Amino acid sequence: MSSARNVSIVTSDGAAWLASAGAYPRSTLAFWEERPQAPVVLPCGSAFDVVSVPTIFGRRMLDRMWDEGPGSGPVAEFRGRTLLFTAPGTAQRLPSLLEWEEWSGRDRATSRTGAVPPLLCHGAGDTVTVPAPTGACARSGSRWLVAPDTRQPWLPGPEVLLWAAVRAARAAVRIAIFPPADQGAKVYDVSRRR
Repeated sequence: MSSARNVSIVTSDGAAWLASAGAYPRSTLAFWEERPQAPVVLPCGSAFDVVSVPTIFGRRMLDRMWDEGPGSGPVAEFRGRTLLFTAPGTAQRLPSLLEWEEWSGRDRATSRTGAVPPLLCHGAGDTVTVPAPTGACARSGSRWLVAPDTRQPWLPGPEVLLWAAVRAARAAVRIAIFPPADQGAKVYDVSRRR
């Protein structure tokens, strides 16, 4: 696991980058100086887009991105979801790539197991709640997994997110060669037969 993934506090450069997403960056920075434990709602589409996934699947995607891929941009957790900060335009492009990969649940093996959760894409015209720069906030259920630490962080695009999501889903799906067991059937231990 990379040490970058253990960062939990936003640097001043990272806070400036986050604030640049809003119409009034200085006001956002002043608010954070006054209340460093407060999350803030910021618009998507200019500085970043956000892809929101359920926490466990998000962790699987993040593991794939760091262990087998290029790493990630900033990543946060908020109320049971993982927020992956991505390049602007990702929210518009990723859904069509996912559809092209038949992500919509038409694949019986993946839809039957529930391994493919919905990916919510937030782009131009959307807003997201960004965790406080100083770390975890118990009241809002938010924290940084990979905090922004520069004014121009690297942000993955739709192809990287698609790759990570497909890999995470494939790792979670167990393809059985036998039909699912009848839950009402009686099971007998025959290993002790003589």
